[in-house]
Amino acid sequence: MACLTALTGCKTAAVSKTAADSPSAAVSKSAAVSGSAAVSKSAAVSGSVSAARSVTFKPQRVTGPRPPKSGIDHNVVALGTVQLAMAANQTAYVVSSLRANAATVVTMVDNEVRCRWPGGSKNLVMGQNVYAGTGKNPQWEDTWIVTKFLLHLGVATTATCTTYARVASLYKQTSSVQIVGGSLRFADTSVPNAANGKPLDYEIPYGDLPVDTTTPHRTLRQPALPITTAPAGFRELSAFGDVDYQVCQRGVACNKKSSSTARFTLIVNQWNAAGTKICHTDSTTSSVTKTIPYSVHHAVVPLYTPHFAVSTAPGCAPVFNAYVRVDWLRGEAGAVQGTAVGLPDSRGSTSTHRSAMTHLYIVPA
Repeated sequence: MACLTALTGCKTAAVSKTAADSPSAAVSKSAAVSGSAAVSKSAAVSGSVSAARSVTFKPQRVTGPRPPKSGIDHNVVALGTVQLAMAANQTAYVVSSLRANAATVVTMVDNEVRCRWPGGSKNLVMGQNVYAGTGKNPQWEDTWIVTKFLLHLGVATTATCTTYARVASLYKQTSSVQIVGGSLRFADTSVPNAANGKPLDYEIPYGDLPVDTTTPHRTLRQPALPITTAPAGFRELSAFGDVDYQVCQRGVACNKKSSSTARFTLIVNQWNAAGTKICHTDSTTSSVTKTIPYSVHHAVVPLYTPHFAVSTAPGCAPVFNAYVRVDWLRGEAGAVQGTAVGLPDSRGSTSTHRSAMTHLYIVPA
């Protein structure tokens, strides 16, 4: 989320115009569980509640209000809604993909999914600032933002999930940005749980975790799924780590014309039955180095380790953990963003909610 949102206590301000390391590995866009940008042409039209498991987003131009003198001012636009009747022990896989471009000036665009059911809810938001559509910085001018997570209700009822675009100008004037398209879908409706009957997932709570040149912060191991036992019989796992990385920190001097560079590595471990000794590990399939300019402010770094083979060798049990290792390399200080708080439910609303951001999860197979 952009600093102007005050989600982590940062001050409102307009943006000036002006484990083992491994080679970078891109996430396969064709992987069914990767949250790919592909949009089903047969899905229902967006903007209305649908009993279907997928919905496409209607292309539209969305206005971003200028930074307020205090508080948060987001334009919150519902893009599409899906529903799923779920059993108490069922876990589903939710994927929301949103493409944004052609901003008039630097504009915050967040892809937020809010799921509701009687007596419960789960929210998750990922996003970044999108540059003005000048053609000078294509990487930051035209982007897919993907929000994906596991959904477990714990009761037998129907979940209703809606994707919202949260948009705000980073300049002193109102902006607009094109929501080109996208989709919201239940990519899987039967994801296996851990032995305790809950999903293998973890979300960083409220607060930014610093990553910088100081010794305690040069390497961060978050998000981190604790050592967890899975049911026996699975052959492999797919692990996902989605990090929202922020340039600069509160209370730390920052060059607004600079950037922050960090390396992100997703590490998956299998343990013995007692959870005291690693018997099998993989840190080679998902590592990437990212340089984030100050004006982008925060960006999603998706990591994906597919087909982690479950070892049945002596000394190995179906016990696992996973984490993202974030290594500061150069430039400005950075931070890994935790849960966002105080988000208005709609523009001008006095009711607010929390949305998780940086998170990690495992899908057994």
